[in-house]
Amino acid sequence: MSLSAQQRVAAKLRGTVPPRWLRVAMLALAVSLFAALTPPPSASAINPYERGPAPTAAALEATGPFAYTSFTVANANTPGFGAATIYYPTSTAAGTFGGIAISPGYTATQSSISWYGPRFASHGFVVITIDTNSIFDQPSSRATQLLAALDYLTNTSSARDRVDRTRLAVAGHSMGGGGSIEATKVRPSLQAAVPLTPWHTDKTWPEVVTPTMIIGAESDTVAPVSSHSEPFYTSMSAAPEKAYLELNAASHSAPTSSNPTISRYSISWLKRWVDDDLRYDQFLCPPPSASSTIEEYRATCPH
Repeated sequence: MSLSAQQRVAAKLRGTVPPRWLRVAMLALAVSLFAALTPPPSASAINPYERGPAPTAAALEATGPFAYTSFTVANANTPGFGAATIYYPTSTAAGTFGGIAISPGYTATQSSISWYGPRFASHGFVVITIDTNSIFDQPSSRATQLLAALDYLTNTSSARDRVDRTRLAVAGHSMGGGGSIEATKVRPSLQAAVPLTPWHTDKTWPEVVTPTMIIGAESDTVAPVSSHSEPFYTSMSAAPEKAYLELNAASHSAPTSSNPTISRYSISWLKRWVDDDLRYDQFLCPPPSASSTIEEYRATCPH
């Protein structure tokens, strides 16, 4: 049986490879279809440390989205520091959380910093607030005790399985704030520090390589910003990121009671550097302008 001309052409084309231009076009079409049908990765998939919903300024100034609980640890059971309270989110659905140790100031106890425990825990952190071995302990001793508290939190405490030991931070008030700066010098692997109206005899900190936000107070007569917070901030030449927030018309004790401005900026700082959460950049950069609550704000702000 003879084949028609069309049948002969069809038979010749069967099994042949399409020309190169056609193959390229077909591949481009397949790639574009795949991209259109594939949803973009979520922020949480990009950053495994992201915790909680998208932040707002109002939310940062109040109790956060995480339910939390707490327990106390007696002085007899704490190695290297005094009695403590540990606050932590109750759910483990989001995974582990960053850990924060906080020290009070000279002659004070953890009651003076107690509001930070619930506030930070409700925003997705495990927090240990401590009493120091002596209410008269100097900043260097408080630095040692802050680090001992972090070690206890991550290695021994019953909340240890909720803490990511690679994502730790320190904070403190007055001599505790000075101690938190010194703690970053001793342990440069810390992810963040928030010294609150800090006091220290050492005024220069070029060794600090931890992202540090210093919160000073305009009317502080115990640790005047001109001889404490400001030179501390200026001297941190090696810090990859740093910020200085001065509270308007505030005293040395301003950080010892619930403060919405401290809450907003300290949580944003901790979220940004402990959780690597870029959603909090909006509250840190560009620096906020002076206002009824903020006398001055300085920051390196390259991110």
